[in-house]
Amino acid sequence: MYKKLLVVAACLAMATPLFAQNKEDERIGKAATVLQELLTTDNLPKHILDQADCVLIFPSVKKVAIGIGGSYGRGVLVCRKGDNMDGAWSAPGMYALDQGSLGIQLGSTATDFVLVVMRKNGVDQILNGKTKLGGNAAAAAGPTGAQAQGYNAASMTADVLTYSRTKGVFAGVSLEGATMDTDSDANKKVYGKSVPTKVIITTEPVPAAGKGLVDLLDKTSPKKHS
Repeated sequence: MYKKLLVVAACLAMATPLFAQNKEDERIGKAATVLQELLTTDNLPKHILDQADCVLIFPSVKKVAIGIGGSYGRGVLVCRKGDNMDGAWSAPGMYALDQGSLGIQLGSTATDFVLVVMRKNGVDQILNGKTKLGGNAAAAAGPTGAQAQGYNAASMTADVLTYSRTKGVFAGVSLEGATMDTDSDANKKVYGKSVPTKVIITTEPVPAAGKGLVDLLDKTSPKKHS
């Protein structure tokens, strides 16, 4: 009996890291699905993506509140490579989103968020640690349709454009007040070591789980355009 217990304990010890890895791989896969659907419906026009430095995707952000509530989600960051961030897309870094709220709320929702980082200040703030949208990174609801086709990032003040989807409907949405930070534990599970996001997006090879997401971005917008 004692030997059997040891075998079971050993199996559980081996399975736990694998389960954690699968959980992070699933997160990256869901992010790719959300982005694919956003691009397919043209709610994120290629014209916007072509000007982007980075993209953050937070699939299925949960919001459950009674009285005082908030949203918390886990997502993926992918940035363009190169000194001017105008090249192919990088390996994915893992991020967390936290949006507090006050007021009377009942019920629960799940929302997909896509944040398109359009300016260097937004990139710097996100890579340097905890970032508050509307604080140290200016954010605006992402334009769609004809408004998006004429969007020129160089002439705008928004560092980050934000989009959301709830119950299948995509729209620009304000996330002012939301905070983002590196999900260091998840990065360690994906890459097998503690590695800063700045290193991930510059030197780390794309893991197998991230290939679908990165290939989608490279195929849709291989180079940045002004």
